Amino acid sequence: MTDFWSFLLQTLTASGVAVLLLCVKALFRDKLSPRWQFGVWGILALILLLPAGWGGRHVLLNWPLWVEALKSALTGQFGTLTRVYAPIPLPPAAPPENVFDWLYWVYVLGAAVLLVLRYAASYVRLRLALRKGRPAQNGQVRAVAAWYGLPACPAVEVDGLSTAFICGLFRPVLVLPAGAETDDKVILHELLHLKHKDVAWGWLIALFRCLHWCNPLLWYCADRAGNDLESLCDQRVLERLEGEERRDYGRILLSMADEKYARTPGTSSAANGGKNIARRIQAIARFKRYPAGMALASACVALVLAAPLMVGVRADGDCPAVGGTDIIMAYGRTTPCTTLAGAFDTYAKAVITQHFGYRAMCAPLSEQNALAEQGWRLRPADWRWPEAGWKDLVDRSNGYDIYDLAPAGEDAYEGLLVFTLHSPPNGEEWSGLTHERWLAVQWLRAELEGERWVVIPQETIRAVPGDQRASGNLGLPAKVYEAKHGDFTLRIQVQTTASINTVVPSSNGTAIQFSDGTWGSPSVDYVPRPRAEFDRTGWAQMLYAVYTGGPENRKNHTAIEVRAAPVTGGEAPVFDQFSGDRTAGVGVSSTNDSWGSNWGSRDLTEEWDDWIFLTGGGGGMDWGADGAFQFPDRYAVELRLNGAEAQVLTLLPVEGGQWIEP
Repeated sequence: MTDFWSFLLQTLTASGVAVLLLCVKALFRDKLSPRWQFGVWGILALILLLPAGWGGRHVLLNWPLWVEALKSALTGQFGTLTRVYAPIPLPPAAPPENVFDWLYWVYVLGAAVLLVLRYAASYVRLRLALRKGRPAQNGQVRAVAAWYGLPACPAVEVDGLSTAFICGLFRPVLVLPAGAETDDKVILHELLHLKHKDVAWGWLIALFRCLHWCNPLLWYCADRAGNDLESLCDQRVLERLEGEERRDYGRILLSMADEKYARTPGTSSAANGGKNIARRIQAIARFKRYPAGMALASACVALVLAAPLMVGVRADGDCPAVGGTDIIMAYGRTTPCTTLAGAFDTYAKAVITQHFGYRAMCAPLSEQNALAEQGWRLRPADWRWPEAGWKDLVDRSNGYDIYDLAPAGEDAYEGLLVFTLHSPPNGEEWSGLTHERWLAVQWLRAELEGERWVVIPQETIRAVPGDQRASGNLGLPAKVYEAKHGDFTLRIQVQTTASINTVVPSSNGTAIQFSDGTWGSPSVDYVPRPRAEFDRTGWAQMLYAVYTGGPENRKNHTAIEVRAAPVTGGEAPVFDQFSGDRTAGVGVSSTNDSWGSNWGSRDLTEEWDDWIFLTGGGGGMDWGADGAFQFPDRYAVELRLNGAEAQVLTLLPVEGGQWIEP
């Protein structure tokens, strides 16, 4: 915890768990053993020891969301994300600047004062009193320990005490009241504390009191935990006693309501917390031996409780449809994109649905304030991301693709967002071509910001004509490999797509209302998936021969034949072994390479254009260890002109492999 908001997140998370545990304990009060009644507090202890909101998770309620919303509402700041790096107070990174910074300092000072003045001072006072004590004749202690098979420890006698207790964790001492006889049952009680290391629990409870001193609910839970610890020790004592001895034990407790060293860290006493004596006496009256199967039942109940509380849940990508800017922006910040694919998916759906809450999920923290200002200018019923009017043009039945995804530095990638428009932009008209499409495209950069992936647009959205959205679209960028030979330049253009499954599993074919209030096809799920992974990759490659010679040389060329194969590293090219008529055709065959090789040929005896399409191919594969596309270093092309001997050319990336438009 480094500021007021991180403390608030930590203590609210623990409070939610505490309420649940108190309800469960009340429900099973008479049904489960004291071991379980105390053991359930271990769940709360683990929650207190774990940083709240770790891994983007929350417990019971979405506490990070409400803390962020409250912080934004009170401070007007959206560019920070509350994180709990440690469950203990840490020095703030900067001096106090506002009232919440000062409140954090008050909390830190309160914890320090409580730790030092109450608990540390009480322990020091106790140790000084022990120095004035004298070694006790511990024959009684050894006898009780031997009779019940328990470990013993040194004993001292101290004046002014009414009961015995164990002091110390690493070098424990049994402290006995001087001048009075101590009953064997009291010694048994303390030796059981010693055996089960209950002093350590006392230290832990005291620590939690200090860390959450201003939370009355957790303070109450600490009291209950200390009382349950004593009740558990009572149960262990009673299991070793019989008949009248148990009633005697109850009468002894009635005379031991001593609060002099109550709840001092490093001690454990039968009278520690004397206000709980009456309840403990009632428990003794109801004493019963729990069957062996009850331990298993208790363990199952604890496991059922602990598992979801420890793991927590993640927020999904469906941003609230109602609420103000504070709530929507808070949801965006607290629902991070934890994967590269999740960031691209969330951004694409933010653009297509025009939902600024979705954009907040994948926007850098430095842009959150500006994004919130856009939200404040909108009507409460029209929470959308005001990006230049693309909403009315988007064909929502087709989803989107990420083109040409490639690394762009450490923990950074670039790719082209592509989605389909159902009408031309800027009032343009369809040309009438059967397969004509207008596409919207935008270059994006995704990079890792802490634990979340964010998307940074590299350009404004623009529209381009194209016959399809799948790879192989000549209107979209491609990676180009070239080599020149005589009158021809050989060019291979490579395109890839990366996609996740956004299809709704089942649909009745009717229109549905999206989160921004508009209607569309239910075939595509436009709820962001911030933890998604790419599941498919597609690829296409096209090989052209571009004539660069003079008009006088065109008549000298009668045929062109090629075979192309991708090459990476020092491997040798693997050309397709085709047969048949090689004067007019194209083809592709799969090899052991992820791409396969290509072949093509053209008859040049008739009129022909300067751009000659020779061969191409494409396909798709599941994303995975072998699914993520790796561009070849180069292409090897076997070129045969006019039936002459073939020449092997090496096609290298143009401009160092930069993406260019053909």
